[in-house]
Amino acid sequence: MDLMKAIKGRRSIRKYKGDPVPEDNLEAVLEAVRWAPSWANTQCWEVIVVREEEIRRRLADTLAKGNPAREGIMQAPIPLVLLGIEGKAGFFKGEVCTDKGDWYMFDVALAMQNLCLAAYAMGLGTVIVGLFDAAKATQVLQVPQGRAVVAMTSLGFPEKAIAPTKRREIEEFVHYEGYGRR
Repeated sequence: MDLMKAIKGRRSIRKYKGDPVPEDNLEAVLEAVRWAPSWANTQCWEVIVVREEEIRRRLADTLAKGNPAREGIMQAPIPLVLLGIEGKAGFFKGEVCTDKGDWYMFDVALAMQNLCLAAYAMGLGTVIVGLFDAAKATQVLQVPQGRAVVAMTSLGFPEKAIAPTKRREIEEFVHYEGYGRR
């Protein structure tokens, strides 16, 4: 699939068919994560693949009752949870070297974007979930200290196609040579 087609076509999917995700599709999605860029090539992410019904239910319970992604976490064949490895990205010789602090959030976001685009190119749907109780998810998934639960996504075949949403025009967000210069 053409990259711009994937970028423009990917949507947040919250309702899934019951069809299983083929193993080769899962491996390809994980391969896309593997090749995501990262600060100084620290590759400061890890992925937890969840298939067990009870763990999926407990993971869904980390989302607020009104969160529309909650149903997707239960309905999709495979929820994926992305972790950030603390103290690697944005560090030099053990010291933070950016005013943004630990850079893992940025790098995990890049990995998630690769994951979502690769999934879309294979006909799979995803939704990036950030509104959940990360401390509770950490317990459910037995995530060790030094790792942060950053985001999760459901992975499966979309129940239906979703129409694109309106996007801002380039002129609305681009500045030249300094802020406010359009």
